[in-house]
Amino acid sequence: MSRHPPVKWAQRSDEIYITVELPDAQDVKLILEPEGKFYFSATCGAEKIPYEVNFDLFDKVDVQNSKASVGSRNIFYVVRKTESIWWSRLLKQGRKPPVFLKVDWDKWVDEDEEQEDDKPGTDMDLSNFDFSKLTMGGGKHLDGDVADDHDDDENEIEEGFAQQASTHNELDTKGSAGSNSSVAADAKA
Repeated sequence: MSRHPPVKWAQRSDEIYITVELPDAQDVKLILEPEGKFYFSATCGAEKIPYEVNFDLFDKVDVQNSKASVGSRNIFYVVRKTESIWWSRLLKQGRKPPVFLKVDWDKWVDEDEEQEDDKPGTDMDLSNFDFSKLTMGGGKHLDGDVADDHDDDENEIEEGFAQQASTHNELDTKGSAGSNSSVAADAKA
């Protein structure tokens, strides 16, 4: 009896990416039919344990323009769709997918994100753009005026603290002078 290797998938509007995670796979066989039939089989390990995946894809595929790559850790397929539309799921069946089938979040792109990549301006080069000319709320420019205003605020705060400290010192001096005179009067008596 065959086992099922872990399978991950992702899509774009024109392609499906299928990754079969099976290290050191041998005797790899792939059958891809235009109606969407996907069949994979391979053996693995010294015991030549058989692995197999067999399912019907959601829609028809372009077999001639689909590609496969067998690596040492996984087998990667790029399956071309016959129509450039987003599929609502990978499999034709409407029920819960098999436990060995997972979404490949590393390759996944949402439909609206793929369309954003096609919009003009997403590859804009801003390296020569002078951001100091922009206004940043409140109608003030990012130039010396704002920095000067900030320095003035700090000076006012520092002056307020200095004034409070000098008033406090005066009170301490008067209080200590009064207490010294009473101590001196006590000493005379």
